[in-house]
Parts: sequence; C-alpha cells; structure tokens
Amino acid sequence: MTDPHAPTAASGPGPAPAHEQRVDGYGTVRIRPLDPAADAGTVHAWVSEERAAFWGMTGLTRDQVTEVYAHLATLDTHHAHLVTKDGEPAALLQTYEPGADRVGECYEVRPGDIGVHLLLAPAGPAGRQPGWTAALLGAITSYVLRGLGRRRIVVDPDVRNTRAIARFGRQGFTPGPEVVLPEVDLPDVYLPEKHARLAFLTRETAFPADPA
Repeated sequence: MTDPHAPTAASGPGPAPAHEQRVDGYGTVRIRPLDPAADAGTVHAWVSEERAAFWGMTGLTRDQVTEVYAHLATLDTHHAHLVTKDGEPAALLQTYEPGADRVGECYEVRPGDIGVHLLLAPAGPAGRQPGWTAALLGAITSYVLRGLGRRRIVVDPDVRNTRAIARFGRQGFTPGPEVVLPEVDLPDVYLPEKHARLAFLTRETAFPADPA
C-alpha cells in the first residue's frame, strides 16, 4: 500500500486530532481519541447494525456501549479512535498492544507490532464510492505505522468475515494462520472464543520508500 500524501498539522475547532491527512481525490482524514460519551450515539448506531455482527456488540444499549469505551479509555494498552472524512464520521479504529491481548497467545509477537480492529461507517446515500475505502485505509495505515512509529500491523478478523479478509488482502496484508482466540471472562470485560484469520502488514510493504 503506497501513501503519497504526508500528514499535515492539526487545525480547526474541536478536539485536536492525533492524525490529519489530506488525500487527493478523497478528502481530509482526521483520527482523534474516541469520546465515550459524546461519540456513543454514532458508535451505538454502527455496532447495532446486522453488518457489524462480527464486532460483537449487537444488542448492547447506548449506555452499555458508553461503558465499554469508558473502560477502554482507562487502559494503557488499548485505545479507541474516531476517524472522520471531511468532518463526517467514517470509521471506528481500535489499536492495542498484541502482547497485552489474547491475540498475543496465538502468534509470535515481534517488537514494533501493533494490533488493529476497524469498523467502517455505513455507506452514505450515494453508496460506496470506488477507491474510497482504500484511501481511508491508506490514511489509517499511515497513522498507525508512521505516526505511531510501528513496524507491523496485525489484524484478526473472524474467519466468517470474508469481506474484511478480502479487504485487508487488497490493502497488501499477508495472510497468516487461522487461530482460536481464547475466551476472556473478567469482571470488566467478556469476550467469547473467536475463530480468526490473522493477517500482517509491515511498514516496508506499506511504504517501500520509507527509510529502513
């Protein structure tokens, strides 16, 4: 995945984004920390849709969604972000340290690895626009690998989520093994066992022109 557009300085009203990038032919992408309360309506609407079943939050109330992300905001190893395109919500991005997550039990974690979960916003009235998803993922990749200074992204979509697996493949991710993520049953979080297909994207593959 190539990215010819360098990040720009944050500007404008509202919370300062962690990343801002103008992508020709697409728009301005901003990535900022998720506000569990203020963004709850947007996130709840997205995770409640049938297409988001693999996100695992279908059926939660808005208050429960707020609680989930308020808890996430207390962690040093897991972070949630709202991604916008020209000011409109475009995706929910979660990043995490694989060594502090159940995925770390399923593959050999390397220094510089970072885990990513991504939920795209539903298509607008005009439907999906050709090339827009790739442009959005390119900006997100730039933030995760360049902005955060990481060497490799790992994703773990459900094996049944063929659309997500294909999307990552088109973005240059290398398929990894099928694994079983163990159940997590803690006072603050419950995650059922998950059959996932790992995939990886290195900085060298995403941005060949970057210095080693």
